[in-house]
Amino acid sequence: MKKEDADVSQINIVLFEPEIPQNTGNVARTCACTACRLHLVGPMGFAIDDKKLKHAGLDYWHYLDITYYDGLADFFARNNGPYYYFTTKAPQRYTDVQYPDGAYLVFGREDAGLPEALLAENQEHCIRMPMRDTCRSLNLSNSVAVGVYEVLRQWDFEALKTQGELTRFSWENASFPEGDEALEITGEGWEKPGKSRGNLPENT
Repeated sequence: MKKEDADVSQINIVLFEPEIPQNTGNVARTCACTACRLHLVGPMGFAIDDKKLKHAGLDYWHYLDITYYDGLADFFARNNGPYYYFTTKAPQRYTDVQYPDGAYLVFGREDAGLPEALLAENQEHCIRMPMRDTCRSLNLSNSVAVGVYEVLRQWDFEALKTQGELTRFSWENASFPEGDEALEITGEGWEKPGKSRGNLPENT
């Protein structure tokens, strides 16, 4: 953990035997952007220098606090919890939990999830993301992102930047760029003066 993060509440993300490098790369990027610690429990289905893994988290690896383990026994021997097990088999929702500082969010492998023996021993800490009963599960990296941001929401996004800035405009005084970059609002959408630009896409 970096010195400047020492007094900030900490989330730990645990991936048990991940199989798909792109998923782990995406999770690594989420961890980097939200200052979560990443724990990778082997054996994994790829080498840590896999190009697909690095590509998914490109430009973010130097922000990571990452630890590797030989297996679950090694992981539990080196960490103390509290642990929260994300599984489609859980009896309660992930939003029903109040997550403490230092919480470990544990996610299983893409094809099999977490070992059922582990889940059966920790029913009160098994949590589920609601979904349609006709669907098996969410994507691993999406599940991690949903879980992380629920914890951060409960913590009011501590130590994270919560306001962004426009590139060519200003939120503060609603100023508009001038000259070649100027845009005018018309009944048909946004246009440069004297040159129609057409309607902006709905999600702009």
